[in-house]
Amino acid sequence: MDLENQKRVKDFTEQYGAENICVLLGAAEGEGASLAAETVSAGDPTYAGPLTGVSLGLRAYHVCEPEIKVEFDEGVYDDQVSMMEMVLDVDDIVSEMSSIREQYCKY
Repeated sequence: MDLENQKRVKDFTEQYGAENICVLLGAAEGEGASLAAETVSAGDPTYAGPLTGVSLGLRAYHVCEPEIKVEFDEGVYDDQVSMMEMVLDVDDIVSEMSSIREQYCKY
């Protein structure tokens, strides 16, 4: 997650409260999604951005996780995500994201 997006997440969390924020990710592999999820929940593990040492405890999900996928209009999901979903390792992504939420999520 780049530094600008870290700042946005931090600002939104301060403005609206961490309990009201859920981060939706779309990384192409589990490791990338996991790193971004860890950043918004436990703090920036690279020690480079505004979330360094800041444990927000935010919920983070990947767009392909079943509990998020059902929230989309089916036609929109098909148009915007389904083609990419066919080449993703969705099981790996779900596993990585679930692990991060279990370890760091406060809400």
